[in-house]
Amino acid sequence: MRTDLDIARTADLRPIEEVAKDMGVPDDAVEHRGHGLAKISLSAIDGMGPPRAKYILVTAVNPTPLGEGKTTVSVGLAQGFKLLSEMAVLSLRQPSLGPTFGIKGGAAGGGHSQVVPMEEMNLHLTGDFHAVTVANNMLAALIDNHIYQSNQLSINVKRVTWRRVMDVNDRALRNIVVGLGTTLDGIPRESGFDITAASELMAVLGLATSLADLRERLGQIVIGYDRHKEPITAEDIKGAGAMAVLLKDALNPNLMQTLEGTPALIHTGPFANIAHGNSSIVADQIGIRSGDYLITEAGFGSDVGAEKFFNIKCRASGLAPDVAVIVATVRALKLNSGKFTVRPGKPLPSEMIVESPGDVMAGADNLRRHIANMRLHGVTPVVAVNGFPTDHPSEHAAIGEIAQDEGVAWAIAEPHSRGAEGMVALAEVVRDAATDESGFRLLYPDDIPLRDKIERIATEVYGADGVEYDMKASRQLENYESHGYGHLPICMAKTQYSFSHDPALLGAPSGWTLPVREVQLVAGAGYVLPLAGSINRMPGLGVHPAAHSIDIDEDGAIVGLS
Repeated sequence: MRTDLDIARTADLRPIEEVAKDMGVPDDAVEHRGHGLAKISLSAIDGMGPPRAKYILVTAVNPTPLGEGKTTVSVGLAQGFKLLSEMAVLSLRQPSLGPTFGIKGGAAGGGHSQVVPMEEMNLHLTGDFHAVTVANNMLAALIDNHIYQSNQLSINVKRVTWRRVMDVNDRALRNIVVGLGTTLDGIPRESGFDITAASELMAVLGLATSLADLRERLGQIVIGYDRHKEPITAEDIKGAGAMAVLLKDALNPNLMQTLEGTPALIHTGPFANIAHGNSSIVADQIGIRSGDYLITEAGFGSDVGAEKFFNIKCRASGLAPDVAVIVATVRALKLNSGKFTVRPGKPLPSEMIVESPGDVMAGADNLRRHIANMRLHGVTPVVAVNGFPTDHPSEHAAIGEIAQDEGVAWAIAEPHSRGAEGMVALAEVVRDAATDESGFRLLYPDDIPLRDKIERIATEVYGADGVEYDMKASRQLENYESHGYGHLPICMAKTQYSFSHDPALLGAPSGWTLPVREVQLVAGAGYVLPLAGSINRMPGLGVHPAAHSIDIDEDGAIVGLS
């Protein structure tokens, strides 16, 4: 069986300037970065006219640990539109090296629906992640240097919230002590490392609407508190300007293409369970001026990435989505029946691949709630049944029956095995659904209390009975509002495997309360982050990480990348 890498290497890449020309990007805004790669300058936005594309979001039901193929469906859908003589542009996140070398592998799509060059997509690309890492760690160095050099801002070393980052899974660095050694080596204090994709700077880069907006957001980052419990910003530390210099080039989106030559803007990579989980606003600003359809993807299920897409990203961009494609799989709905256990890095249990439309129907409530969440935001839902080799036609029909019962159009998607041809049916359904004007609406206004925003998400999106706050979380919310941050939107940090905080509560759970144990301020990105349950900002490696299989052969070619 051919691997994704084998298929990707057979691609006949179009010259990247031709891809850019098809999009209407001015020649002087295309900055070549090697074979099949380019940066697009933000000057392109002013030279491309007003937005004209229909805005299509790809989201999903609550996933299995194996993933449900949202990226593959997104890529395939863009390719499918090409067979309908429609111009579609992709806007996707860049993969993080942590998952690429960990359990999940790369995120360039799969099979005959991939973004290419596949190696560059998954390994470094144009260095944006490294720029974020360096800028983040430079600010950390400036903070510790300020404390060492007389600490004129009276920073409380016990209340420094800024941590260092790296784009590798390394559990040993989650909690560390810095400043050990002699008196010349700094002031000892507890700190730690997060993965770059979970950093505030990655979230900032994704939400900035211009270079000026990026610079302003960087200055607003709160790095900790002084002895009077007043917030101290990156501007106070005099680190925002240098960070802007390091991130200036990284703010320009990367242009690539699919296996069939469809344009793909690949930019930023914030995680969805701890950050906003969406590609950049500036990429969308270019893509929505470039064709008939702009297709973007939000991380994990609609309760996580899509809710944040609507209420954080669209709030900042002002763009209104027209259609939400909900990727549903047989295995995800069977898992949400509560009858099976799927473990990361392990194959599906044998009893789960036995033909059983009844088990699919037992997980139907999960899909129904995701459909309801799209309608809650005024966005037309479409169900994409992403087929896998272990599926059975009766099981696909069961998902179709659920969609029909909800009055939602649906289609079977076969992006992995058939590429564009396997996506024409879905492209036709999406095209029909996008004919109406968008009725998009935000879940909550800016001017209500933070607690009310949290509770609307918990009760209306998750289906909780209410929210329970630890004393620490209550104090933090009061503190943020007293310092003028009450207008910010909410970015919930919770498990992706359930509507609730508990990954064991599958389906569409009811009769439960959302616990909020802590609330963090992410002022540069412009949101407040309640933590529901235990969320880890630095993943660890498993027993058999993908890194064990990745190598270079005698000809210098990469092998084992997936």
